[in-house]
Amino acid sequence: MANKKGHRRFGWVRKLPSGRHQASYLGPDGLRRYALETFATKTDATTWLSGVETDMARGDWTDPLLGKITLAEYGVRWITERKLSARTREEHARTFRLHVAPFLGTMMLGDIGTDTVRTWRATLLRESRTEIRVAKAYKLLRSILFTAVDDGRIKRNPCRIKGADQEHSPERPIATVVEVFALADQMPGRFRAFILAAAFTGLRWGELIALRRRDVDLDKPAVRVPRKFAQLGSGAMVAGPTKSAAGLRTVALPDLILADLRSHLEQHVKDGPDTLIFTGEKGAILRRGNWRRSVKWAEAVKNAGLPAGFRFHDLRHTGNHLAAAAGASTRELMHRMGHGSTRAALIYQHATNDRDLEIAKELSRRALAARQKAEQETKDEANDQGDDEPDDGAAGVLVPVA
Repeated sequence: MANKKGHRRFGWVRKLPSGRHQASYLGPDGLRRYALETFATKTDATTWLSGVETDMARGDWTDPLLGKITLAEYGVRWITERKLSARTREEHARTFRLHVAPFLGTMMLGDIGTDTVRTWRATLLRESRTEIRVAKAYKLLRSILFTAVDDGRIKRNPCRIKGADQEHSPERPIATVVEVFALADQMPGRFRAFILAAAFTGLRWGELIALRRRDVDLDKPAVRVPRKFAQLGSGAMVAGPTKSAAGLRTVALPDLILADLRSHLEQHVKDGPDTLIFTGEKGAILRRGNWRRSVKWAEAVKNAGLPAGFRFHDLRHTGNHLAAAAGASTRELMHRMGHGSTRAALIYQHATNDRDLEIAKELSRRALAARQKAEQETKDEANDQGDDEPDDGAAGVLVPVA
């Protein structure tokens, strides 16, 4: 519409019977859009329209009609259509169903603000959800809403709480080398190498149980990690790619476990490049719960001198710690662990006090060697200067003759 001076004004403002003001405008598609809220004054409504006009001019405009979809509908669709492993899809669906949808599911995407997210997170913590579970739920919601931004359904992601995505896991126990071998000794013969491989390669459970003969080269020696097995809530075992692209890797094998691995292949693994290396007695894929019961895990842990509650996954934790203590760089740790980010690798590097002590000793050795070298050079220089001076009785000195 045009004002009295002939200038065209963007949008319309009309006063409602309630006394408040409603703003509307034509979108780029020619359809009329209304503000999601009303305004106390005409000036407030006009100011809002000016902002919309500016967004259109900059190409930042989002269609409010696209935001008129519930988070429950959009979130379920996101989880269904996203490229995920079967296990991750199942975990996301469970997290969304239990921790997101009951609180935010009925809200329209366009109505979810930063304050809404903050209140939702505080509610989860107040209801005694663990910090790790709340962090996982927050990261899932943030990922869903980032896609909503890309889809033009919302203008910006309201998940903007600093540190809310941090999973502060309790410190897990680390086994010593002696304890690792003691635990391996407690295992039935076919699982001794399984324990050693977990501790000294840092591979995950799902990666270990998916290894085939073709993946292990004892001459190199190294193990290739091309896949993993995941157990779904239904009990089904599904094969798939590693947890991330970084998980597809080749890990060098330490010499101290080669004899055990060679013996295991000879005694417990049938011929054939596709034969699984670590299986049950009848060649079946290992299932974590059944395996723990069959090897009497809790009893074995106790007999090995490890703390109660020591988990199989703590062997991976141990292996990563040992690699860091051996001097692995951040990039090398990331490779062995199969991680695409530096965060986890830095945790191990910061936690290796033994390695720090080795570094301190090496610093002392180098500093002492440098000092000794400097002192020796000073002595040699002094000796060289002494050699240039004439001795007593040298030529040019008159010696009385009796």
